Amino acid sequence: MAITEADVQASMRTLNDPNTGKDFVAGKAVKKIAIDGSDIAVDIQLGYPAKTQHEILRKLISQHLAALPGAGRVSVHMTQKITSHAVQRGVKLIPSVKNIIAVASGKGGVGKSTTAVNLALALAAEGAKVGVLDADIYGPSQPTMLGIAGRPESTDGKTLEPLEAYGLQAMSIGFLIDQDTPMVWRGPMVTQALEQLLKDTNWRDLDYLIVDMPPGTGDIQLTLSQKVPVTGAVIVTTPQDIALLDARKGLKMFEKVGVPIVGIVENMSIHVCSKCGHAEHIFGEGGAQRMCADYNVPFLGGLPLDIRIREQTDSGRPTVVADPDGAIAEIYRGIARRVAIFVAQKAEDFSAKFPSIVIQNT
Repeated sequence: MAITEADVQASMRTLNDPNTGKDFVAGKAVKKIAIDGSDIAVDIQLGYPAKTQHEILRKLISQHLAALPGAGRVSVHMTQKITSHAVQRGVKLIPSVKNIIAVASGKGGVGKSTTAVNLALALAAEGAKVGVLDADIYGPSQPTMLGIAGRPESTDGKTLEPLEAYGLQAMSIGFLIDQDTPMVWRGPMVTQALEQLLKDTNWRDLDYLIVDMPPGTGDIQLTLSQKVPVTGAVIVTTPQDIALLDARKGLKMFEKVGVPIVGIVENMSIHVCSKCGHAEHIFGEGGAQRMCADYNVPFLGGLPLDIRIREQTDSGRPTVVADPDGAIAEIYRGIARRVAIFVAQKAEDFSAKFPSIVIQNT
């Protein structure tokens, strides 16, 4: 009995994508099925970046379809396509930026900037075009973390060209001021500067822009949340009760302005002694998981308190590029895939595809 396209479609309905938990048909990943005698060819298009997973998924699908009665050769072609997704009501998308992910924390010192830069690098490693906006005007750290020196150029006198490192496009107030110059600005000036950095930067066709938010839940954060088209927010905390108290405030702030919570990342989850291997929960245990349960949001992952993360970031080569095959880089890539899948499963934004309507007197 000859294999039909319907047979392949039915078979793919019984196979789940291990990254999303949905079958490939329900996830709208099956784009084309071709049958040539007993040979099967399938085109799979993922809605999230997962370049490091392509070969794993290709083998999974090939083995699954090869088990069909009468199946001959099976070929699977993998691609990925990132689209724009819905943001807060009444906030327009920024040209050339499909999705904006805010990385925030209720308080400083929990590793928010380190998480932001490694998340951006992990998304880029999975095949996405990614930018980083350092929104911490008072304490910009992305120039140091990315090892970027120099000032952005302007080719038209109106917009700034982002600087680049490790395949990322980056913009920060730190590129425009001397390292030792304090930003003695009031809230409205800071907010205006951030809006300009965001909207007057010539971002080039980004799938994701990671915004490293300033710590806290004050006027600056609230204004940013209301004026910047944010697809989702990642909350960074440590297991410590004091950090969790402030992280909860940050989460509630985003909820109030209609920004979905992508999930929570727990930094400094556990410390493993580099000398003896003893593992200890210095800042407490399970705090982020309890917070996730309280607010029904995903736990994106936990990172260890590891001296290498600090050393690599301080040297301008964050963990994902300094040790791409290491266990910690794999944790960051896992977090990045979960963030991207959350975004991919949101409603798409089609506003950029609608033509502008101009009324003229004729």
